[in-house]
Amino acid sequence: MSSQGPDFGRELLAVAVDGADDDEAPLRHVADLAPRRARSQSWPQWADADVVRAFAERGVTEPWSHQVAAADLAHSGRHVVLSTGTASGKSLAYQLPILTAMAANPRSRALYLSPTKALGHDQLRAARSLTEAVPRLADVAPSPYDGDSSTEARRFTRERSRWIFSNPDMIHLSMLRNHARWAVFLRNLDYIVVDECHYYRGIFGSNVALVLRRLLRLCARYASSESSGPTVVFASATASSPAATASELLGETVVEVTEDGSPQGGRTVALWEPALRTDLLGENGAPVRRSAGAEAARVMADLVAEGARTLTFVRSRRGAELTALGARARLEDTAPDLVELVASYRAGYLAEDRRDLEAALADGRLRGLSTTNALELGVDIAGLDAVVLAGFPGTVASFWQQAGRAGRRGQSALIVMIARDDPLDTYLVNHPAALLGKPLERVVIDPTNPHVLGPQLLCAAAELPLTDAEVRGWNAEAVAESLVDDGLLRRRPSGYFPTPGVDPHHTVDIRGSIGGQVAIIEAETGRMVGNAGAGQAPASVHPGAVYLHRGETYVVDSLDFEAGIAFVHLEDPGYGTAAREITDITTTGTGERRTTGSVTTGVVPVSVSHTVIGYLRRRLNGEVIDFVELDMPTQTLQTVAVMCTITPEALYANGIEPLRVPGALHAAEHAAIGLLPLVASCDRGDIGGVSTAVGPDGLPTIFVYDGHPGGAGFADRGFRQFAVWWGATADAIEACECQHGCPSCVQSPKCGNGNDPLDKAGAVAVLRLVLSELARYG
Repeated sequence: MSSQGPDFGRELLAVAVDGADDDEAPLRHVADLAPRRARSQSWPQWADADVVRAFAERGVTEPWSHQVAAADLAHSGRHVVLSTGTASGKSLAYQLPILTAMAANPRSRALYLSPTKALGHDQLRAARSLTEAVPRLADVAPSPYDGDSSTEARRFTRERSRWIFSNPDMIHLSMLRNHARWAVFLRNLDYIVVDECHYYRGIFGSNVALVLRRLLRLCARYASSESSGPTVVFASATASSPAATASELLGETVVEVTEDGSPQGGRTVALWEPALRTDLLGENGAPVRRSAGAEAARVMADLVAEGARTLTFVRSRRGAELTALGARARLEDTAPDLVELVASYRAGYLAEDRRDLEAALADGRLRGLSTTNALELGVDIAGLDAVVLAGFPGTVASFWQQAGRAGRRGQSALIVMIARDDPLDTYLVNHPAALLGKPLERVVIDPTNPHVLGPQLLCAAAELPLTDAEVRGWNAEAVAESLVDDGLLRRRPSGYFPTPGVDPHHTVDIRGSIGGQVAIIEAETGRMVGNAGAGQAPASVHPGAVYLHRGETYVVDSLDFEAGIAFVHLEDPGYGTAAREITDITTTGTGERRTTGSVTTGVVPVSVSHTVIGYLRRRLNGEVIDFVELDMPTQTLQTVAVMCTITPEALYANGIEPLRVPGALHAAEHAAIGLLPLVASCDRGDIGGVSTAVGPDGLPTIFVYDGHPGGAGFADRGFRQFAVWWGATADAIEACECQHGCPSCVQSPKCGNGNDPLDKAGAVAVLRLVLSELARYG
């Protein structure tokens, strides 16, 4: 597409809107973001001349101001986090000091860590290009060290590479576990790069924080007496309090650079809400909105037909597959010669498939690609005309990271966010300032969670006995003593030692899966199709579940928890499935509570038991076919919840009669779960909820809990931001145009009670009552 004028984004938006039915008005807000002028600076005097020449040969004649500021700090030995927008050239800020150090010292080493393989391989290619341009750096041999590397390649990387590209998982499982083999590398490690650090949140972020502490600990063990240890450079999308977040991850002080000096083209941002359907009803007769995935498929197809290179982000692997299929089906009718120019991309594909898809989109062989967030992080795909988001991606930081894929290299572009049937999406498209003008969420981690800290302590002790000072520094005295009591650690005068025979590394999944993985096997061939976390398996691969993989649809035959295997067969039944479960909750301690009039809020330890009782079969248009019962084992979770109790008298005084209380609380709970990601950097799948007219304290109570053992910090964040959170929840319900409640406001796709009872008006009354009491007594 040749036109790249100032109205280019608006022109593309008109194409997308023209494809909607005549009776629809999907646009809720359109904003034109002004372009940003570049601010460049001279190369630092300390930068190696040959390295500078290599950058210049690749078109970088002058660095941006933020690149120089961060590179200067790193070169001086200061831990630094660079938090600027997508395509702002954050890589140069660490490449320059690393390559300069390597040119000056042939022993210098560097380690690059990323959360995804695609990002790591993209940065590896850039590093190889730069080192090949500088003869003195021929021995750097930048190399990968990840799950795609063969045994021979890993040996070469360990023995020969001076710049290793890996991920926290491999550092945990291989480098730290076998640190003696890595002694030379660790002794000479000058720089550690932690890319896209805003991605490290919740349980994963808490584990990564402890992996980094273990890494620095072993660097200190092998370092010479004059070494001050490696300098850590964090790169992040635009985020709230990046220095505080990076400091929590590292356990040491980190300085931030946030002023973005890179140029940016004008962008048109459209917030889009699919219409309510008139041809079918959902659960309990609730209206059904056209799905965000189907809408995104149509928009992508129309933009592709117009000639625009388009990237569509979808929340799930299955959704990415379906969106690509939907776009191709529309193109069959409108532009059949373009059908093969649309594909899907997600984690779980073979490495060579991922590389080919990235290259095809970059060079134009593909014009449309639907993807999960596997393409959100850092892969350098330039020249995209449009980005479509099928649903809010969970955090504002991720929204801007995904949106930043459009209009790279200063081009104008279109960004369309299509709301899902979800309270948070409803709120954002109707309150655009919360998305386009609000401070970004604070990344939430909790390295002191004993369920995270205990296994990590065992790993650290197995690597090198822990001293009392180290245990104190990690705030881990109580956890260490409990490990001693369990016979996993031995206490000696010089510190803590592992019990002989304990090898904890392979039992710790730093991504946070509970209880390991379940392999998904095709019964007829024995071929492994994929895998699922054991904690999620009852809801995702239960008997009868529909499972989609690379465009192929499977139905689950059986699930064996003890063997960790789900057997499937190839079949497209023409419907999808959604599990239903029941949940009970009890408080296991007082926690922290605050009473304001008739309302008590708090953050408390809880025990949650949940059982998958069956699943809905639902046609792809949203119509419910039936409910199938299952007999599944009960799972119990010890975690943390934010709670709110309200006296029955206050509810009655505000028009909520006793018979309406269960429905009002239930609806408010569903909506509150949907809106917690607004104030905490969590996904709706990270949390759960329970409401009851007679809670553990004998009062009507709403709980929203962290879905990970010991908690992930999300409930605590909700408690600290309670008024903001519940105010947005009430606004989201009121903004929804349905009469009695639907998935965009108070219905939940995971509700074990089949979304019954629900009282939409009662939910608003409950939320406004609580907010009024907080304001009156706060």
